[in-house]
Amino acid sequence: MITWRSCVFRRLGVKIFRKNTLLFALFWFGFWIFMSALMFVHRTIFSDHCTDEKSKRILARVCDGYKEGILTGDLCEDLCISKQVVYQRCLYYEKGKKVIQADWHGIPIILKSKLENFSSYDNFGMLDYQEMQDVSTMDIVFYAALEIKNLLGLELINTTVPKLWTKHLQGRVEPYSKAELATMWSLLQQEEYTFFKILQDLSKHVVKVLGSCGHFYAVEYLIAGHAWNQNLFSLEELFGSSVTGHNNKALRGAIHTIALSFLDMVKHFENDFSYHLHLCDIKPENFAIRKDLTVVAIDVDMAFFEPKMRDILQQNCTNDEDCNFFDCFSKCDMQTNKCGAKRINSNLQVICDKMFRHWFSPSLIGSRASLPLQVELQKAVQKCAVPTEEYPKNKKDHRTLFSQLYGLLQASQRQLQE
Repeated sequence: MITWRSCVFRRLGVKIFRKNTLLFALFWFGFWIFMSALMFVHRTIFSDHCTDEKSKRILARVCDGYKEGILTGDLCEDLCISKQVVYQRCLYYEKGKKVIQADWHGIPIILKSKLENFSSYDNFGMLDYQEMQDVSTMDIVFYAALEIKNLLGLELINTTVPKLWTKHLQGRVEPYSKAELATMWSLLQQEEYTFFKILQDLSKHVVKVLGSCGHFYAVEYLIAGHAWNQNLFSLEELFGSSVTGHNNKALRGAIHTIALSFLDMVKHFENDFSYHLHLCDIKPENFAIRKDLTVVAIDVDMAFFEPKMRDILQQNCTNDEDCNFFDCFSKCDMQTNKCGAKRINSNLQVICDKMFRHWFSPSLIGSRASLPLQVELQKAVQKCAVPTEEYPKNKKDHRTLFSQLYGLLQASQRQLQE
């Protein structure tokens, strides 16, 4: 009997041991898979795609092209010869788009390109069959206008296009080099560059282009927004430690000024150009602020003038959700199964939803949240973020709400100063 029992216990112990060993092995195998995947993601996203080493190699290739006479630009001498443009760090890399921070004569700048390599851009077609001396200024204006129409959906008058290439077009006598034309063409194929250059002298709400070398162009360095930042913008970086704390009047005053600048930008983009400008990717990271707290659009990959917006929205659909293009919404016609060409929400609505609701929530306002003016402001922001009617049908209410918001923000700002 004792022998039988000991045999049973021995077999049971072996089974338990085997089971535990199997579970332990499975655990370690799963853990190894998890860690390997984590390391792969880390290497792929952070190490491979946005490293100092790779970024420096990309800029070195730009300089090789400049020294070989393949490309040119007003920043090339400082970047490649005198070394006055000094690399600092990689900020962003995705699908070839590269964003790099550098110092130019000690001043921070941002270098950008839609594609990593100069050779990735289409060649300027005229270079293949025409001699350089045969390429006139009017030829360049004509082809640039066509490219802008393709990119932005805009018909531009001839006097507008030369602003894109002012240094090379004004008073030019000698023929254009292949490097000049190839460089210009690589820049014109980048929607952001074209957008910024066209609006350079027309809007204080877009970032300024400072120069270029090959397919990389430089823009001013500004304090960009971040969703993880409590105030969306790093006001401490701008003003120092004097602006801190939830209830600090200087901090709240700065937020009000930024909010008013957002409203100025909305009005400007809707009324001051030939076509309404739609912002379809509104988030803190796509905007920055200057020292005077002016809001500036720094990423306009998803900004479209009305003609291009209509083309984008008119897609096949089976329901309204199929007609949502990032932050720009349309409505599905169930009879034709086509999205409407008109956007049914607005820049103001999305800014109220993604920016203002955060800034003017009771948790961020603090003890002042119960004051009558603050309650009224919160209600106006909520009404703006979640309208009862579609935008095209209530333009009058839209203008009234805009004026109400502007007035409440100004009144709230005055209250802070008392």
